[in-house]
Amino acid sequence: MATIDLNADLGEGFGRWSLGDDDAMLQLVSSANVACGFHAGDPLTLRRTVRAAAAAGVTVGAQVGYRDLAGFGRRFIDVDPDELTAEVLYQIGALDALCRSVGTSVRYVKPHGALYNTIVHHEGQARAVVDAVSAWSPDCPLLGLPGSKVLQFAADAGLRAVPEAFADRAYTPEGTLLSRSLPGAVLSDPEVVAARVLRMVVDSEIVAVDGSVLPLQAASVCVHGDSPGAVAMATAVRERLAQNGVTVGGFVT
Repeated sequence: MATIDLNADLGEGFGRWSLGDDDAMLQLVSSANVACGFHAGDPLTLRRTVRAAAAAGVTVGAQVGYRDLAGFGRRFIDVDPDELTAEVLYQIGALDALCRSVGTSVRYVKPHGALYNTIVHHEGQARAVVDAVSAWSPDCPLLGLPGSKVLQFAADAGLRAVPEAFADRAYTPEGTLLSRSLPGAVLSDPEVVAARVLRMVVDSEIVAVDGSVLPLQAASVCVHGDSPGAVAMATAVRERLAQNGVTVGGFVT
């Protein structure tokens, strides 16, 4: 029986503004990428999120990003690598302090938004992120896009480089994520998403926007928690996987 990790971006509210149904998602995923305050998440929201994750038995990861609350971390910032390393360390440490206050800890790191996409190819920023994770803990896994510079540098540095796939995002023929500014970049049909994830897990492939079939090896699959239909999609994915003998379990032991 195959096993796959399901992760979701959570803790992305801010103050009185809420985003997504974190409590429902925590009943469906095995890993939670929790915001760290730079792209989303205030301290109280984050502490409540990691407490709920601990209660649900869900592994917590630090979702680090650019310092960009107004843009939700989805705008590229040409930040100096040394500064980026320090900012990533700052975010991991802040979230881990909140985690430890409720009996859990940061177990992995996943970059968010524009930073995630930038370090697929941007060597300077990719190395900066790897340097931060290595300085935090050489045992801390790092999630990223298969074939990306950041996963290459992570492996070279002795980190566990974890390839990730996206349930609800369209892929280019080059294996990168289609820009959110383009039509069809974000998927919302639960049945379509569930079928895509099953194909990712069982056949290790994905169909790109031009119809080409790409090989795709992934240890974790992301369902974005901020999508309006996130709970329905995650539920459909869990059901489709179970129907085909695939269990959901965290990639961190």
